Amino acid sequence: MRPMKFTAVAIAATVSLGLTACGGESDGNDPATPANPPMTSAAPEMSTSAPAAMADGQFGPGCAAVPTDASNPGSFEAMAKVPVATAASGNPLLSTLVTAVKQANLVDSLNSAPAVTVFAPTNDAFGKIPKADLDKVLADKKMLTDVLTYHVVEGKLTPEQLAGSHKTLQGGEVTVSGGGTEFTVNGTSMVVCGNVQTANAIVYIVDSVLMPKS
Repeated sequence: MRPMKFTAVAIAATVSLGLTACGGESDGNDPATPANPPMTSAAPEMSTSAPAAMADGQFGPGCAAVPTDASNPGSFEAMAKVPVATAASGNPLLSTLVTAVKQANLVDSLNSAPAVTVFAPTNDAFGKIPKADLDKVLADKKMLTDVLTYHVVEGKLTPEQLAGSHKTLQGGEVTVSGGGTEFTVNGTSMVVCGNVQTANAIVYIVDSVLMPKS
């Protein structure tokens, strides 16, 4: 849950100071001092601050790691054209998640879902789990399925709809707090790249794996 790639404000300030320094004292009649050129239209354009989100709405510092070449299957443009499991398979941030989804035989289920929101843990998120515990989850299909489906919510939640509690496909609930371009899931997992579009889902890439209550 949009980030954005992480400055027009500084340029605007410079232009504003320059205009202030150049104007005011001359009445425009002194031949040695040319009249100030009309710059009223340029100043408002330059004072627009840099957006917090990317042009297509993605946000968060983690978005900087997403490939920018549209021909790359992991780029935002490419992911928007394919269903969510296929989209994740092209994203270098999500290779561990893709392995887990395949292990649980959830690829077809996710790809065929009509509209879902997915909280997708990065490779580093899985790396926070002790290897012995991660291996145990990967080896237990039911446990793995429960963990993965806990990251999926029915319906496409836009950033404006994200805050609040949402029932997951696993049956439990996730609670999202925050707003704008900063969100936290279950109090600990940060959205590092949000509002990523796929053909059937909105993806919020998170920095920690979400664990359902046992």
